[in-house]
Amino acid sequence: MRRVIRIKNLDCAACAAELKEELEELKDIEEAAVDFINQRVTLSYNTPEAFSGAVELIAGFEEVEIVDGNAPRKKESHLKEIVSIAVSAAFFVPGLILHFVGGVPEWLPLALFLASFAAAGWEVVFTVCKNFAKLFRSFRLSLLLDENFLMLIAAVGAFALGEGMEGAAVMLLYEIGELLQAVAVGSSRGAIAKLMELKSDSAILLEGEEQREVAPEELKKGDVILLRKGDKVPADCTLLSGESAFDTKSITGESYLRECGEGAELLAGFLNAGNAVTARVERPSEESAVAKILEMVENASSQKAKPEKFITKFARIYTPVVVGLAVLIAVVPPLFTGFDFAPWIMTALNFLVISCPCALIISVPLTYFSGVGVLAKHGVLCKGAVCLDTLSKVQTAAFDKTGTLTEGKFTLAGCSSERALSLIAAVERASSHPFAEAFRSAETPFHAKNVQEIAGMGLAADIEGREVLVGSRRLMEEHSIALPELQSPHAVVFCAEDGAFVGYAELEDKLRPDAEEALKGLKGAGVKKIAVLSGDTEERAKAALSGLPVDELKAGLLPEEKPLAARALKGEGALLYVGDGINDTPVMAESDIAAAMGGLGSDAAIEASDMVLASDSLKGLPKAMRTAKKTRRIVMQNIIGSIAIKAALMVLSIVGFIPLWAAVFGDVGVMLLAVLNSLRMRGRI
Repeated sequence: MRRVIRIKNLDCAACAAELKEELEELKDIEEAAVDFINQRVTLSYNTPEAFSGAVELIAGFEEVEIVDGNAPRKKESHLKEIVSIAVSAAFFVPGLILHFVGGVPEWLPLALFLASFAAAGWEVVFTVCKNFAKLFRSFRLSLLLDENFLMLIAAVGAFALGEGMEGAAVMLLYEIGELLQAVAVGSSRGAIAKLMELKSDSAILLEGEEQREVAPEELKKGDVILLRKGDKVPADCTLLSGESAFDTKSITGESYLRECGEGAELLAGFLNAGNAVTARVERPSEESAVAKILEMVENASSQKAKPEKFITKFARIYTPVVVGLAVLIAVVPPLFTGFDFAPWIMTALNFLVISCPCALIISVPLTYFSGVGVLAKHGVLCKGAVCLDTLSKVQTAAFDKTGTLTEGKFTLAGCSSERALSLIAAVERASSHPFAEAFRSAETPFHAKNVQEIAGMGLAADIEGREVLVGSRRLMEEHSIALPELQSPHAVVFCAEDGAFVGYAELEDKLRPDAEEALKGLKGAGVKKIAVLSGDTEERAKAALSGLPVDELKAGLLPEEKPLAARALKGEGALLYVGDGINDTPVMAESDIAAAMGGLGSDAAIEASDMVLASDSLKGLPKAMRTAKKTRRIVMQNIIGSIAIKAALMVLSIVGFIPLWAAVFGDVGVMLLAVLNSLRMRGRI
């Protein structure tokens, strides 16, 4: 069993890791994922008792609270932290003045510093005490060596050595850093929370002549709803009557209004900017485009990229190592310098404070999360950090032709005879192939029976006792049916009856208007090779793709041959494959990363692909590439920069160049630099 629990007041990545460890130690809890950015805990468990135990543990973990999953998200408030910092500063500033001015009893500034420490650090002390209580139930190094314990040791150690000002400064600066961290994470979380506004609060259900306001969750397939000007579309539906303009920016990222008439598909989240119209619900709200967008974005942080996994492992090893080094710094040098422990203990405290790995633990997942959110705003749904990381390394992009580079909407361009058209139309009506749509409106006196699909080649059927074959030239050749020489720029569907050629129909499929711009954009974003994998003949594929910057065309491929072609392309570098997400599932599985065109109504597209282009526009691909590369660049900047600055500060602390308050300032500064660098993801791409 699997459940998602919404929480609040968990803003620390290290705390999230600790909560995950505690949950996974519970009996019958198979797996726990704690997402401190989205404030969610995902549990996989075997018994109701295990779930109840997990809920109890979560509710008792530090200040974490479980919130109603259906309740609207409230704006985060940091009033308690701000009050604590303000009170602490109110004691610290006069204490600092008296400390430097002098001429007052020594106990007075010390008392003010203690009061400042208590106001800022009471929560830290409380957390450390709770962690020590937990140690009696289950000893874990992460409970003992968390940032709260390190800061408390540093502050208490400073007071014990007579450095009250530094002890108070440690806690005050630490709390300011924690507040700034929470605000930064909340800012990114707020960007994703804006997506929740895509959901409609209500819908107007039409029941005969009556209108009734209902929740979107109550709508069922087939219900008829009224959409007034200014209403959000509550569920994916089809326009029944009237014409109107819809603002689709929230879903597709396109700023222009879309003019829609009878029969047009409307996705949940569209905004009616024109006339009042009626529409028929096609899918319940939980299966709508909006629901899938929110689910993909909210679950994005559950898939961790290699840099994230590295940071998690690094922190587990790094923290005990630096604590061990701090102990050695405090104990070993005094043995050779006259047993003067005080300065070396202060140096060790500096070292401990500077070594805190917060900058890495927070900024790396925040960068990936921001990247996923940015793409969602541009109509590109990405399944998480792994997807972004892989996309940044893509060298080769391969495309399906029909429905991807072309519109996939075939129209009849001509036929050789009325009989051929009638036979083809009768057989194609039993097919879901894109070709079949071109024959839907064609009149035919025939009715096909026992229609069978011949993979990659066409259809066979029984019409009035005669065997009819409809499909490609290859199908005809397989059955030794002689065909006339034919040079056509269009797709051709041949027809044979009882082994004799009857005629053919030509189908036209136009190139997508954004195809050339998108492929050139991919080249500009760093893709070295663009290939097309098509089942069409080479001549027709070349004619259809004329003018596109395609480096390699592999035509005439059967469905089972496409994965082999993709595998060959993978040998030239990481492969991105773009298809319709339904017929191309095997190729998508073979590629390093797959993107599905449109298909928001298709579960197959969501499952098979790593990305979905919600706008059904190829222009999202270059944006995705640029975002992925920018994300990777910022992540590496944060990792390398944070480690380098930390190492330099630790060396300076050992040689005594940095006082304790400056060490805290340096630690907070590195963390803020990394977080601010991460927030650059929300800039222009």
